[in-house]
Amino acid sequence: MQELSYQERFWQVVAAIPPGNVATYGQVAELAGLPRMARAVGRTLSQLPADTNLPWHRVINARGMISFPHGSEAYLRQKQRLESEGVMFAAGKIPLKRYQWQP
Repeated sequence: MQELSYQERFWQVVAAIPPGNVATYGQVAELAGLPRMARAVGRTLSQLPADTNLPWHRVINARGMISFPHGSEAYLRQKQRLESEGVMFAAGKIPLKRYQWQP
C-alpha cells in the first residue's frame, strides 16, 4: 500500500474537524504526525481548488485568529463560514478554550 503524502495527511485531519470547532495550523500538523510543519499546512490549504468540500475554514492560527488580512474577501468568507457554524469571535479572536477541537 502506498504511503500518504504529507498533503493527504493534512487533508485527512482537516476533514475530521467537526462543525463548530477549529484547529490551529500547528495542531493539524501535529495530528498528521508531522510536528513543526504548520507552514506546510497553510501552504497546502492555500492550494485547494475553490470548489473544495474540505472544511479549510476551520483552520486558524495559534493566536486564535484568521490568517488572511483583516477585512479582505478571504477573511470575510472564512469568518462568515465559521459564524454560520456557531463559532463566536471576541475582539477579532476565536476563544480557543471554547472552540478548539480536542480529538
